[in-house]
Amino acid sequence: MTSSAPPPVHGAPAAGTLERPHATLAYSVTGPHGAPLAVHAHGALSSRAHERRAGLFDWAAVGATHRMARYDARGHGESTGRAVPADYRYASLADDLLALCDHLSPDAPVTAFGASMGTATVLWAALARPERFDRLVLAIPAVAWTAREPRRNGLRAAATLVERRGRGALDAATRVSGPPAVLAEVPQYTTEFDLPEPLLPAAFRAAAESDLPAPETLRRLPHPTLLLAWDTDPLHPLLTARTLAAHLPDARLHVSRTLADVRAWDRLAADFLA
Repeated sequence: MTSSAPPPVHGAPAAGTLERPHATLAYSVTGPHGAPLAVHAHGALSSRAHERRAGLFDWAAVGATHRMARYDARGHGESTGRAVPADYRYASLADDLLALCDHLSPDAPVTAFGASMGTATVLWAALARPERFDRLVLAIPAVAWTAREPRRNGLRAAATLVERRGRGALDAATRVSGPPAVLAEVPQYTTEFDLPEPLLPAAFRAAAESDLPAPETLRRLPHPTLLLAWDTDPLHPLLTARTLAAHLPDARLHVSRTLADVRAWDRLAADFLA
């Protein structure tokens, strides 16, 4: 495993790459040099740039006290990948997250942030190596477990749609469905995809084959956890967040119903870490 990165500079982003099996991960770090590290994992088909355009999950307030590392999951954004579904399963993405934590903070545990697919990535990573993390901030966990079964069929259908008719057909279908009500003012959050067309079918099939860890296994996680959810979103239902809150031993749940409240998650997270 090789990597490249310039020395971190206070207040300015330091960009780097991390070589992983069959992928190169692109990442950036901001915040005070020497501060504790937090790492954010984005959602499926998103990226650092995508989240920046949407104005969500910026965690700027957290950056006052922590170094904030953000990275593009393999195949997404500026990171590379291959068209193999197994590479994009949640457990595989968790291995990438752990490798990045080892690279950026080899001697101290980190705080893990995740959104949607990133939440799944964080939970699988925390179960694999709980000592690697001190706290967890988990946003919009996706539909999971028994309730996920219908979603699996939709993900497989999306993979087939892209293969047969191209990315344009998927974009059109997504525009018709639109974003959840709470994000009506930022539709680009759900209607833009930052994954190359040749990789989309593999990513969709991987998501169809993946799930959150079984609820009973989460009782082993000792980390203080902040769960951030919104309502009226069938792909990220409150049921998942509430189930996680019921099984994680030290969890608190915050539910938002307005965009203004969602944009306050950064301050909630900063207060939680304080």
